[in-house]
Amino acid sequence: MVEEFEREYAQYCDTRYCVGVNSGTDALRFALIAAGVQTDDIVLTVPLTFIATTEAISQAGGRPDFVDIDARTYTMDPEKLRQYLQAKCAFDEKSGRLVHRTFQCPVTAVIPVHLYGQTADMDPILELAAHYNLAVIEDSCQAHGAEYFSSTENRWRKAGSMGHAAAFSFYPGKNLGACGEAGAVTTNDEALARKIRMLRNHGQSQKYHHELEGYNGRLDSIQAGILRVKLRHLTRWNEQRRECARVYNRLLAPMAGSVTLPYQPSWSKPVYHLYVVRTWFREELWKYLTEVGIGTGVHYPIPIHLLTAYESCGWRSGDFPVAEEVAKQGLSLPMYAGLRPEQQEKVAEALSECALIEDVRQ
Repeated sequence: MVEEFEREYAQYCDTRYCVGVNSGTDALRFALIAAGVQTDDIVLTVPLTFIATTEAISQAGGRPDFVDIDARTYTMDPEKLRQYLQAKCAFDEKSGRLVHRTFQCPVTAVIPVHLYGQTADMDPILELAAHYNLAVIEDSCQAHGAEYFSSTENRWRKAGSMGHAAAFSFYPGKNLGACGEAGAVTTNDEALARKIRMLRNHGQSQKYHHELEGYNGRLDSIQAGILRVKLRHLTRWNEQRRECARVYNRLLAPMAGSVTLPYQPSWSKPVYHLYVVRTWFREELWKYLTEVGIGTGVHYPIPIHLLTAYESCGWRSGDFPVAEEVAKQGLSLPMYAGLRPEQQEKVAEALSECALIEDVRQ
């Protein structure tokens, strides 16, 4: 059952291989280890994401560091990545590696996060990674079926098919969700896929033949069976989410002065895992919608670099201003396949009422 799901999901993602694992966190961790991340290697990602992204880096032995996000897409800003690599790093001829000038640690990988179901701008990221010999691991945990138009290749590419490897989460709330924890790594690299298969199963290539020390990170057959059935519906569910986003865009357009709607660049076909608006009165709106019975969420209220878990790393408020602003302003509105237009109208009405109240207060 697991093998059949792996075959079908690899086909869905336009990759040669898929390796089922226990969670999206395991998927990221195993992909980094298999890609060769060593102790104290710096791995670059974004500060606006779930902590699993940086947990995977640390647990693989690496050292997380950040590149700020683009203010419209909320994904890694390629120009800021370029600035980081050029200003903070230098090529060490002796080791043949890119080394951080201050930390004197090699920079070996980058994790662009396809946040809220929107792909990062991958062409310039991949170009920079190729130039500096960095592994690219896509965090596709919120982007099942999302697509990116590569002008370099003149074709649409699926999330999870562009980097050296990609991590997916099938947590129940995802666009493709299991009935518990589950995840997968997709890749076109046969050797990398083989190593991840061993890592997930105590380092075994076959029973009791342990080629390396691994983990207990297998995908179980029941979850694989559930995912196989649901995968048949994923394309339709994603299109329903896109239609819900179009309805929200139309209903909320009159509030453009008070609320910033999700931005969809020409190179992206997002799958709207989340529909996140930004507003200066986020806390008031969050409370108001809750009071009238509309469920919302905040993804994520504290950027990673300001979490208590990373106090010792020395990051401070103001280090990544775009991520910090989005964290203060973002609110996730109801979004799921099957959400009805009349329900969205109620959300829009409540949002408009709250905006009017806050405008009067101002």
